[in-house]
Amino acid sequence: MEEADSDPYLLFGSILVNTLSGIFSMGVLISMIVILLLLFFSALISGSEIAYFSLSPVNLRDIKSKESSVNKQILKLLDIPKRLLATILIANNFVNVGIVILSAYVSAALFDFSNYPILGFVVEVVVITTLLLLFGEIMPKIFANQRPVFFASFMARPLGFLVKLFYPLSSILVKMTRLIDKKMGKINKEISMSELSEAIDITVDDAASEENTKILKGIVKFTDIDVKEIMRSRLDIVSIESSVSFEEVLNVVRESGYSRIPVYTDTFDKIDGILYVKDLLPHINNNGDFAWKELIRPAFFVPENKKINDLLQEIQEKKVHMAIVVDEYGGTSGIVTLEDIIEEIVGEISDEFDSPEDEIGYTKIDDNNYIFEAKTSIHDFCKIVGADDSIFDEVKGDADSIAGIILELTGKIPEKNTTVKYQYFEFKVVTVDKRRIKMVGVSLNKTGENEN
Repeated sequence: MEEADSDPYLLFGSILVNTLSGIFSMGVLISMIVILLLLFFSALISGSEIAYFSLSPVNLRDIKSKESSVNKQILKLLDIPKRLLATILIANNFVNVGIVILSAYVSAALFDFSNYPILGFVVEVVVITTLLLLFGEIMPKIFANQRPVFFASFMARPLGFLVKLFYPLSSILVKMTRLIDKKMGKINKEISMSELSEAIDITVDDAASEENTKILKGIVKFTDIDVKEIMRSRLDIVSIESSVSFEEVLNVVRESGYSRIPVYTDTFDKIDGILYVKDLLPHINNNGDFAWKELIRPAFFVPENKKINDLLQEIQEKKVHMAIVVDEYGGTSGIVTLEDIIEEIVGEISDEFDSPEDEIGYTKIDDNNYIFEAKTSIHDFCKIVGADDSIFDEVKGDADSIAGIILELTGKIPEKNTTVKYQYFEFKVVTVDKRRIKMVGVSLNKTGENEN
């Protein structure tokens, strides 16, 4: 008997007989069909996870622009990301467990591994796991990553059904996740920009220069500054209308002293491009009929809410020095230059061509009293008085200047000598006309920080 058991031909024959007899079992056939279906469902559910959580802003904009029931369902699912993820994970685990149980039943029916446990382990665990990973995880996720919109659309309604089906279970997971987030949030509390700035003040040694400290603080805040905060407002921009003569262009260049000047048609909201003064030099002796508009270079447009660290990278890639800042409606808000960005790190950069009008308009009376031009940006104001940029976040709304803050606090154009208090600031309107505030007096009273 021992020799018969060790004969490989008898072993193979025994397994083959058991297999053939098992194949004709109705239960085994049904189980194999169900396994294939469950493997297909596992692939769809796994792919959904990648599809929904890898949709780019461009994909989302396209989905929002095309009104359909499927697109509405996609957006509805994306509004509940934690519940969606919990539902996908629950459904995927149910399906995978089903595949494992049925696979174990089929393998036991087709093969007798009672005398060969190691071979049974290889077939039942390694082979099944490989099939699950290959066809239920890796391949569908690769496809979903390449075509996320198609996959998300295909699975929108099934996932909507699964969200409702597994709502009780997913609710438990979501609550547990929130609890863990809350606990971990206390442990891994992020350091705010203001706290990091304070840390620099504390840790920097006395021998370090004040200038180096300012640079360190500038680097810390660099990634948190929007273009809108440092741009030059459209009211303060020197520009050229495209219909003027070459002689008028030269006059504007001489008077302004700028090396790059925006060119517009009819209104400053319609920027044609940027005129580089160096391009005019070879033609400076031409007559007034010279077609100077042919020298205009394309403008680089950026949104107001773009972070200046991202803008700096784009400016380096495009090899430009000036960008036109536009609002959400496409209108021109102002301009920002490479020099403006660098100044946020190293401080004010002045050269022999800078005029007093180019500097921030303010007068320091003493350590606690100033007079500012009302158009001064909140960002520049905070730098000058040594306040944190976020101090006005609760009241500034869409305002980006001292005048805007006062208008937000009063709700109207105030009269001359009107006093407005906020935190430890006291703003006094020094000069105003019917349209706008021009000059503002500012007093600092840090003992009164608890006021409004």
